[in-house]
Order: sequence, then structure tokens, then C-alpha cells
Amino acid sequence: MATSSTTLLIIGGGPGGYVAAIRAAQLGVATTLVEGDRLGGTCLNIGCIPSKALIHAAEEFDKTLHYANSSALGIHVQAPRIEIAQTLRWKDGIVGKLTGGVAALLKKNGVQVIAGWGRIVDGKTVEVQQGDERMRITCEHLLLASGSQAVELPGMPFGGNVISSTEALAPPSLPKRLVVVGAGYIGLELGMAYRKLGADVAIVEALAHVLPAYDDELTKPVAASLRRLGVQLHLACTVQGPGANGKGLRIRNAQGDESELAADRVLVAVGRRPRTEGFGLESLLLDMNGKAVKIDDQCRTSMRNVWAIGDVSGEPMLAHRAMAQGEMVAEIIAGRRRRFAPAVIPAVCFTDPEVVVVGHTPEQAAQAGTDAVHAAFPFSANGRAMTLESSDGFVRVVARRDNHLIVGWQAVGRGVSELSAAFSQSIEMGARLEDTAGTVHAHPTLGEAVQEAALRALGHALHI
Repeated sequence: MATSSTTLLIIGGGPGGYVAAIRAAQLGVATTLVEGDRLGGTCLNIGCIPSKALIHAAEEFDKTLHYANSSALGIHVQAPRIEIAQTLRWKDGIVGKLTGGVAALLKKNGVQVIAGWGRIVDGKTVEVQQGDERMRITCEHLLLASGSQAVELPGMPFGGNVISSTEALAPPSLPKRLVVVGAGYIGLELGMAYRKLGADVAIVEALAHVLPAYDDELTKPVAASLRRLGVQLHLACTVQGPGANGKGLRIRNAQGDESELAADRVLVAVGRRPRTEGFGLESLLLDMNGKAVKIDDQCRTSMRNVWAIGDVSGEPMLAHRAMAQGEMVAEIIAGRRRRFAPAVIPAVCFTDPEVVVVGHTPEQAAQAGTDAVHAAFPFSANGRAMTLESSDGFVRVVARRDNHLIVGWQAVGRGVSELSAAFSQSIEMGARLEDTAGTVHAHPTLGEAVQEAALRALGHALHI
């Protein structure tokens, strides 16, 4: 068995793992990264990037259908069609460029990348299986960045016509009828995309409204869009199991009535769980937070010099959280003083329209005991939104009543994901309503709604 040693050994080459590896190598730390599948992890290969590519393709195709029927813009097309195989080749091309870029950056910075499945022997030793060969790597620091995996429904394991988001992002063909279980952001993003691509879509959700993690005002425009698209919603319904022919889905509503939904495929999108099995993690006997590895504000686990970042350490399971944690751990190992204490971590739903939540909502502020003011500015009064044919939605700000310190932003509307950076930065830098209201915003832009929301919270909005 071949052997080697390193200062930092990272298990997992997703956003957290590869960022940690690059930053550690930049700081002169000898670093080895073990990845059993593809660099880039879930995000680049079967998550964030391919899903946004598919959502964009679906949106562009839906526009052609709109123009084929009628168009206030005077644009008309004839007989639009989509060739899904070509769409997937385009999507895969983007994924390939990004993962290839990650590999190049790791190489450029001197990270040793080992392709193979790692198994933890102890807190200082990992064995890697490469085909029929095995190698043993010893290290001073072990960083767990193993990510997460889709949650299955009891009695409905993935396989055949029951699929996870992984299979949904690489369909061999478009189904005529798709049932989505779960109206969270993954279920809605993919359900809406498939509907725009031409599938009949039904969404089943155990709770009473879509995007149940968000308040009604934010989700109303999304629910309205689902109705416009013709997506069937089965809210407050529970899954009872596969249909009689093994292809559909049996559900039960709040009144106890059962029915069966016909489906060619059933997409289960009920959440993800930390990937903690299959690589010997149990041998370390780490303290756990439920299914996740327990960490402190430096991403240290209960074992000295064993660290954990990203989805394996629990919620929020977001790539940008993993990246920030990975960078921090690398700097701590290199001798710098850091801790993970962001003021906020933005959350974005790439639905139609998009939803952004940063910091406290009005309800959350009240629950935290904060005496807060809040105000919203509608996109129906924003010129740029009108020119984009998307005047639904709004920007909302939440601030302390006494000193006007901003504690939260929310937005729903077309393209609002791009406002998330401004939202996060204002809170991280301790901005007050007066700071945002007094900042000159370019016209015409969606960002003007950010300024106007702050002005309205101060009692003197200009354009409403």
C-alpha cells in the first residue's frame, strides 16, 4: 500500500472543500484533496449551476411560446420547439467549463488532488481506494467537506420513475406528466422549469402553502405565477405511496380523502441530509447535532484538528456558506485569527418570480424581541421592472425603530437574486435606513426599489 503525508487533508471537492484547498495552498499549507466523484460537488455538477441553466432554458422557451400566441412587444414567432438533448449538452458544457476551471485552480496553487473514495481510519489517517489500489494518507488536520444527499420518502426509494433532483437535471426525455413532492425551493424551481418546458406538473406539499419557510406576502407572487402556468397545487396533502400501477402517486388531503395523481415521473424534493455515511466517519465518535456534525464558530469538531464545513455540518445547506467556512478554516490552520460569525447568510429561490431573504423578516424581528419598523416598495412603481414586463413583487426592509439599524431585507420579483449582495453588505456593514436612503442609486434599475423601501420606512418615499 502506497503512503503519503500532508498537513491538511480534505475529504470532498465541493464548493467548501475546493475553496479550503485553494486558500490553504495559497497560504503555504501542504494540502491534499480527496474526491471520489467529480470536482465541484453537488453545486457545480448536479445542483446550483445545472439547475439554473435548465431554469434559464425553460424561461427562454416559455418566452417563445408567449410570443407565438400574442405579444404586446410586437414580437411574433412561429412553431417554437425545444430539443432537450441539445439543451442538456449546453448545460453540460457550462458544468464542464466550471469544473475544469476548479481543477486548473487547484493545480495552479499546488493542491494534490487524489481521485478516489476516502475512508477514515482515525483522526489523522485516511485510506483512499483507487480502483484495485489503496493508498494511506496521514495528516495533521482533517477537514470534512462531504456535503449532503437527497432525502428519500419512506416506501418510495429513488429508482425507476421516482427521481431526485439529480435525475431531474439530466432527463433522457421530457415527461408528459410530472408530480413533484415538496413545495420548497428545489421542488418549485424544477417544477416550474418542467412546466415551461411543456410537461403537465402537479406539486404536492404537506403544509398549507408553497415555500413554507417564507411568509405569505413573499410567496403570493410565486403562487400566482404557478396558477398562471397551470401547475396543479395539492397543498396540505400527504403522500401515501406509489399509485396502483406503480407509476403515479397516492395522496391524502386534510379531510382524509385519498386520490391518485397520474405521473410518468415523480420528483421527490423534500430536503437534503448531511452525507455522514460510507466513509468511516463513525470511527471518530464526533459529537453530532442530529444527523449533522457538531461544530463551533471556527468549524472545529469535538476532536482536535478535525474540522467540518458545509452541508455535513447542517443548516443552512448553502454553497456560499460552505465556501466562506472553507476559506476561514484554511486561514486558521495557516495561523490566522478567524471565526465564522457572518451577520447574515442570504437565501435565494430561483423561482418565477425569484425570492430573496436576508436577515430578519418582520415576524422574525418581533419573535427576537426587536421593536422594528418595516416598509415595502412595489415593483409596479419601478420603471425598470415595467420595461422587463415584470412588475409583480416588491422590496421590503426591516429596521430597528430606535436607531434605524437595518436587520433584514426581503424581495420577490424578476431578477431580485442580483440584489442579494447589496442586502447582505448593508447589514454586514451596519447600515441604517438613512445610509441606504441617502445612497444615489442608478436609474432605471431594480435597485431603486431598495432605496425607495428605505425612504418609505423613514416616512418619505418619493415614487409611491
